[in-house]
Parts: sequence; structure tokens; C-alpha cells
Amino acid sequence: MERMTEPTIEDGASVWRIARDSRVLDVNSSYSYLLWCRDFAATSVVARDGGDGVVGFATGYLRPDRPGTLVIWQIAVDGRRRGRGLAGAMLDHLTARLGARGALRRLETTISAGNDASHRLFLSFAARNAASVEREPLFPAELFPDAHESEHLYRIGPLARPAAPSAELRSPEARRTRSVS
Repeated sequence: MERMTEPTIEDGASVWRIARDSRVLDVNSSYSYLLWCRDFAATSVVARDGGDGVVGFATGYLRPDRPGTLVIWQIAVDGRRRGRGLAGAMLDHLTARLGARGALRRLETTISAGNDASHRLFLSFAARNAASVEREPLFPAELFPDAHESEHLYRIGPLARPAAPSAELRSPEARRTRSVS
């Protein structure tokens, strides 16, 4: 059973390793993951195994020009844990946490054409939330200075807000930790 928590600086190295080992994500410097786990912890999540090791992560931020919009920058699961619904559980946890704070109306992400797993993940998320999906080209391949597929923007929403936050999501400790099956 995995627990969902906000990342800490100490999680940065594990998050970097999972991104690197995914062989799908653009891997940034290890330094950037340390900064991400410090500066964007409130809009990100890590999944922990029983021994508190990081087995998955989703990093995101609220768009400065659209504060009710969460942009998912990267999401990945350790290779040994893939195919068990953990990525979807992380998205559900993160959006519920931010929704309970009244801070979320929409979700955005970019996905390259060849990333079928991400296409399925975000379309499934939209279906679970009865939200519409708009898809449009955002970054064509020719804009990238290196070889990179075009990235398509997915806009998902509006997302339903919970009527009242559960006791679990109201407590500061519970906001950092939630178990999923």
C-alpha cells in the first residue's frame, strides 16, 4: 500500500532517478528536482512504499496567470510499480488536496504524440472527474533546439470541487499523507 505525501528536499534525488529511469520523460538536472521538491511541494506529490521510499511522483504548479489551473509538469512511477493505477491515484490525491483548499478548477499538461501511457492516464482522469478535455498543439517540434517530438496541450476541466473537505484532507498531517490500495 502506497502513501501519498508532499515531497521534501530529501526526495529530490529519488524523483530524479525515477524520471531518468522512465526513459520517457525529459530528465532535468538533479539540482532542478531538489528545487522542485522545495519550491513546489504544495502542488506536487510523491507516492511512498511501506519503507518510505519514493516509488512515484507528480510535479506541478499553479499557473501564475491562471491560479486555478494546475499544470502537471512531470509524472512517473518506478518501473516495478507501473500498471497498477498509481499514477492515477497520485493525480486524484493531488487534485483532491488542492480542490479541498479551493485552489483548483482546471488541470493542464503537455504530452508528446508518442506517449500513449500519458494520453490514457489523463483521458482516464478526465473521465473519472466528468470533465471535458481540450487538446491542441502547443510546442511544435521545430521550436525545440534539440530533437524533440511536438507537445500537445491538454486542458481538463472544469473539475468539480468537493462540497466539504473530508476530515482527512483538513488536517495538516493528513494533507501530507494518504494511503491508497
